[in-house]
Amino acid sequence: MHDRVFKHSHAHKLEDPERLKWLPPAQVLARLPLREGLRVADVGAGTGYFTIPFGHAVGTSGHVFAVDLQSEMLGLLRLKLDRPDTPRNISLHQGPASNLPLCDRSVDLVFYANVWHEIDDVDSAFREAVRIAGPSGRIAILDWRHDQPSPPGPPQEHRIAEDAVAKFLDDRGCRDITRNAPAPFSYMVSASLY
Repeated sequence: MHDRVFKHSHAHKLEDPERLKWLPPAQVLARLPLREGLRVADVGAGTGYFTIPFGHAVGTSGHVFAVDLQSEMLGLLRLKLDRPDTPRNISLHQGPASNLPLCDRSVDLVFYANVWHEIDDVDSAFREAVRIAGPSGRIAILDWRHDQPSPPGPPQEHRIAEDAVAKFLDDRGCRDITRNAPAPFSYMVSASLY
């Protein structure tokens, strides 16, 4: 792992109640086309900050594939799955964004929360998103605004500007690109893959 990857030894920061104030999951999910039965890949799921809300949003006929590079993060999420109030439609998968351990056309939405800036090979990550979602799928990239100070978030030099992410998707033929700021330190760019 390189120095941009958020280390599992800092996982307690993902559970800080203050995070709910500056990155409320409900505000992020409200900007996505979620519905009962949707299949979501939460790439870089960490401890499940968005995974569990996705599980509730897609209902019992939907499914959430929580993918993370670090087995330790998935271990922390696994503990949450034992709670009675956690949805039962979540599965855990270890692997990098550039080689996702999911089947072709197995999801409807590929979601990256605060990890796009950590990915070394975004072209490979994008190809994997296309592979697992298929041409009718969507991609959503939530990441840190580069015009806001840290903390919270990574150093400024690790951040990728919203314009650069939107151009990246546009250059690869994505359609219906939408941009919004669901929280003070974050932007989200989403698009139909083709």
